[in-house]
Amino acid sequence: MSGSRMTRRTMIGGSLAAIAGMGVPLPALGTERSAEAATRYGRVRGKCEDGIAKFLGVPYATPPLGELRFKAPGPLKPWHGVRDAVSFPNPAFQVAGGEMGPGGNGRMPAPSEDCLYLNIWTPAADRRRRPVMFYNHGGGYMIGSGSATGQDGTHLAQLYDVVVVESNHRLGLLGYLFLGDLAGGGYAANQGMLDILAALRWTRENIENFGGDPDNVMVWGESGGGAKTAAIHTMPRAAPLFRKASIESAAPLRFPTRAGATARARRTLDLLGLTTADIPKLHDIPAARLLEIQQSEAANGVAPWGDPDPLPGFGAFVDGSVIPQHPFADGVAPFSAGKPLMCGTCRDEMVFFSLFGPPDIFRIDEAGLRRELSKTYQGAELHEIIATFHRSRPDATPAQLYFAITTSPIWRDSIKIAETEYAQHAAPVYMYQLAYKNPTLVPGTDFPIGSPHASDIPLKFANTGHDLPGQFATAQHMSALWAGFAHHDRPTAPNVPAWPAYTPKNRSTMWLDADCRIVDDPDKAERLFWQHHA
Repeated sequence: MSGSRMTRRTMIGGSLAAIAGMGVPLPALGTERSAEAATRYGRVRGKCEDGIAKFLGVPYATPPLGELRFKAPGPLKPWHGVRDAVSFPNPAFQVAGGEMGPGGNGRMPAPSEDCLYLNIWTPAADRRRRPVMFYNHGGGYMIGSGSATGQDGTHLAQLYDVVVVESNHRLGLLGYLFLGDLAGGGYAANQGMLDILAALRWTRENIENFGGDPDNVMVWGESGGGAKTAAIHTMPRAAPLFRKASIESAAPLRFPTRAGATARARRTLDLLGLTTADIPKLHDIPAARLLEIQQSEAANGVAPWGDPDPLPGFGAFVDGSVIPQHPFADGVAPFSAGKPLMCGTCRDEMVFFSLFGPPDIFRIDEAGLRRELSKTYQGAELHEIIATFHRSRPDATPAQLYFAITTSPIWRDSIKIAETEYAQHAAPVYMYQLAYKNPTLVPGTDFPIGSPHASDIPLKFANTGHDLPGQFATAQHMSALWAGFAHHDRPTAPNVPAWPAYTPKNRSTMWLDADCRIVDDPDKAERLFWQHHA
């Protein structure tokens, strides 16, 4: 149905600094003293800072350069002596953001193809076997980094005695161009996901030396990172490498197909003026030229990920081996049975995607609401969805109804994930909504941004200040619950109600705010609308 397609087309990521970087600045990266740890490949030297140890830019695979482009990540080569790991590594090749490269704020170097590195924040490299929180950054498979300010792991490690790991991995065309059905030569499917698999395997083999428990790894991620987490949940080779997962602000029930990925590869060759016989030339084309092709397709309406017509964008797909099935449309992969799951959304997801354009949408009247929604819904369906949400939210303005309606397919598909996990009867699933109402007004309007897409990032990482009412308390609750899940396989925290597992009978959902509460079957009428329009 058109609503789910609209969501896939527009929900392009969650790591833009305008939201994810909100909150208190983190301390500058000055070295107080060093910390060392051994890996299977050699020793690394990090820094002790802010009361924890930080190992930044630790390599986990061979750089995917030259002939290794578009192939599975190669094994890491050992080194002699002690390798410094005190600076954030190169992000994957992409359009540089505000924290990357010479035009950024100095936090990260410029994006590069030499990007297979990870960061570790740990209370101490002391072999104490703490829970490991392995985070997949957002950005719709197109942008982002495991070093962004909003998702800095310092405060989680400080406050909750956990080890935080974040990887950089190939993105976009370089991470998901599939040549395997067009040429020989060992070209990989889902090479960006294979990078994450390599980082997970590195974590399994080495994290105990950094104070982490290799048998208690939580995989989590938001937006595109939530889709990556769903992919990991569906990768048989990843199953032994993690214990539990959290899929946040993403509801990938289905991925594109192998045939679609091959069609996308043919289209890419055409845009480059190449034939299948010219595929070896792809190793020599400058990465900047490949990025131009990627960006031009995005400008022509190709979603960065998901399954739009006529061709998919660059992202995880069902190739039959690395990812053998759709994440949740065909049930939970049996090899992921027994893994507890968290799943949820922000209350006002779609507000985020209108923050960077004209503010007119925040001022629409009833006629404008109908006009905007008619781009997706028609006839009786359009009338029914507007009437349903008017009854469900009688005090909402037309603009608020617009964002509630356009956000609701993400929540609908999150419910489907929870129901699918429950039907397996092997592990609990916990559902949430971030309902914190950020009072900051959209510029030029009287519309508060509420809880838009990506606003959960600084909250769950406890990277907020005290300047907005209720924000710090919400961050305390959310970060403690996520850390509690890492520790105990169930989200628990002080001063927060007990969080029941989700079932189709109770539909218990944690309402995350300065005062948290459990809501059974939130927005029931809206859920029933989607149930009747499946």
